[in-house]
Amino acid sequence: MNPSPSPEHIARAQAVYHRLLEAYGLPAGWQPLPPLDELVSTILSQNTNDRNRDAAFRRLRARFPTWEQVRDAPPDEVIDAVRPAGLGNQKGPRIQEVLRQISAERGSLDLGFLKDLPDAEALAWLTRFNGVGPKTASIVLVFSLGKPAFPVDTHIYRVSGRIGLRPEKISVEQAHAYLAGVFLPEQYGPGHLNLIYLGRRTCHARKPDCPRCPVRDLCLYSEKTASTPK
Repeated sequence: MNPSPSPEHIARAQAVYHRLLEAYGLPAGWQPLPPLDELVSTILSQNTNDRNRDAAFRRLRARFPTWEQVRDAPPDEVIDAVRPAGLGNQKGPRIQEVLRQISAERGSLDLGFLKDLPDAEALAWLTRFNGVGPKTASIVLVFSLGKPAFPVDTHIYRVSGRIGLRPEKISVEQAHAYLAGVFLPEQYGPGHLNLIYLGRRTCHARKPDCPRCPVRDLCLYSEKTASTPK
């Protein structure tokens, strides 16, 4: 059972959200993909970086212009196409299986119907597929369909724990619902992207650059570095 967000976490999350807007601005330059494109792209993003994900996605679409062609292609050709993302032997068959399941259930490769489902039902529908967890489903929902969902990746889980936006002991799966409760729905997309930016730029996994952190005075991390900014 997921714990309810505490007033302390809500207050800190709101302060952090607005501070990151001041520091980084409203995330811009990001173009939403159609929901099926976003689903495949996010599957490709698992255990790799954005550059490799994008290279694999472009290569897949260049070789197979339609998702029906990806679905029906020989598995080894799809594996080769997505190789830049790593784990091609897993990701290629996984993508094809998801596409086949969607076709079988819906009669076509179109996820637009999810926009009309209740939020919890849309999330549950996506997470039934092998390889589609809460993070992947939430990314599709919030960025492609405009539905309220808060994706939690490695950066956000680390940063939210250090800052004190969630209970320290909750799991990644629980963190999705918990963090959705400390931010407002209209803050989910910008908040997600700016927390990732904080994790990549400052709050590194091994050696966080605390002196340069724009939310240092709001953070509960107990092992701040003592060095001064260069």
